[in-house]
Amino acid sequence: MPNRVSFRFGVLDLREGIRVHSWYHGHSMPTGQPDPRRRTPALRAVIEIAFIVFLFYSNLLMGEFTVGNGRGKSFAFALNDIFTETNLAIALISALIGYVVFEYLRRKF
Repeated sequence: MPNRVSFRFGVLDLREGIRVHSWYHGHSMPTGQPDPRRRTPALRAVIEIAFIVFLFYSNLLMGEFTVGNGRGKSFAFALNDIFTETNLAIALISALIGYVVFEYLRRKF
């Protein structure tokens, strides 16, 4: 009985048990290349802060249409009403505070 059996996409080595070397189960990627799924901490922080700002503005927009004077307002008027410098400052400050708190909790637990 032969010790190695060759077939189209790989080699079956019978001495070391069933071990298949093929282009599916071959060597892994070189270690010099970064993992594309891994994000840098700075990019992760920007994404999380942007998401918190998005939630803040979507909450403001919903509030524009649920209050008593929301009837008859157009979408453009509501957008003009919520995108102000004051709201942007509040959104960024609260997003930074939220990011710091969640990072603290993520590392603690």
